[in-house]
Amino acid sequence: MTSHPLKGRSLKGKIQTVLGPIAPEQLGRTLMHEHVLCDIRPPETRGDNDLGPEITLENVWQINYGHGLKRAGRKYMLDLEDIATREVRMMKHEGGDAIVELTCGGLSPDPAGLKRIAEGTGVHLIMGCGYYVNDYQDPRNHGRTVEDFAQEMIGQIVHGAWGTDVRAGMIGEIGCQAPWTDTEKRVMQAALIAAAETGAAINVHPGRDADQPQEVADFIKAAGHPTDRIVISHIDRTIFDETRLLKLAETGVTIEFDLFGQESSYYGLSDIDMPNDATRLKLIRALIDHGHLDRVVISHDICYRTRLASFGGHGYGHIFRNVVPMMGRRGYSEDEIDAILVHNPRRLLTFV
Repeated sequence: MTSHPLKGRSLKGKIQTVLGPIAPEQLGRTLMHEHVLCDIRPPETRGDNDLGPEITLENVWQINYGHGLKRAGRKYMLDLEDIATREVRMMKHEGGDAIVELTCGGLSPDPAGLKRIAEGTGVHLIMGCGYYVNDYQDPRNHGRTVEDFAQEMIGQIVHGAWGTDVRAGMIGEIGCQAPWTDTEKRVMQAALIAAAETGAAINVHPGRDADQPQEVADFIKAAGHPTDRIVISHIDRTIFDETRLLKLAETGVTIEFDLFGQESSYYGLSDIDMPNDATRLKLIRALIDHGHLDRVVISHDICYRTRLASFGGHGYGHIFRNVVPMMGRRGYSEDEIDAILVHNPRRLLTFV
């Protein structure tokens, strides 16, 4: 393994934001999985200049529901930096302190833009690195080795990511599909190597199959990597029964419910019934009741314009404005809320 010297600056015991390292106690209420600047259009459609209609109050519901409009490419583009800055500032006003921004390879990451937004809002932004799912990767990636991927991720944490000097503070979201592809497995192996060398935690985007989060957790355990440094995303669109959920938690991974604010059962990417926020809180309560409070984090995973407040959505402030009060009404204690929003993120984002 080629060494990446830290230029005399160890990250151990610190959290790395896009503006540099901070002490863990400086991190307050944190959204653990968001996108602030991102392009999640399928790669094969990115050359299409017809992005469909502008988003209005008249069509935003139909655009979100997914039927009746032939083109809605604009929905998938978070590329308006002035609006992004405003939305992040709104979140801060609602009581949020930090955002983990997981726009990685394949999703048009913009580290310099994130740095400007952090400077303009006073919000801590922690950037991810690595690669998203197979179909979003550059075709050249399919021929790369595990070592090559690992060295790239280490460099993104130590020196800077995507051609900038802005450094990542977490690895991910590392993309997996169901079935899991060979390229994705190599990227995951590389992420484990990079995490072991740098001390960063890893966020995983699992495939849309109820057993795939467990497959990933078992893969990581078999590799000998500590599962308490692994976050598995999108559980609220993947696992719907307590048996699977508790089995996954028992592996030691952190369970991320990150689709808060999606209140409709409609989910356009697979044939499931999406839970609402109240159901999410019931599943989290089941985890807490079985001793897994320290293995839960939450977020919105905003990656569509139509989920921003500026375009008729709930925005990054929804959890602080609406869900935290609901948690109180549903019997969550202040200590439980702080564990989910403050202490668990601090632990995961602190380099070891």
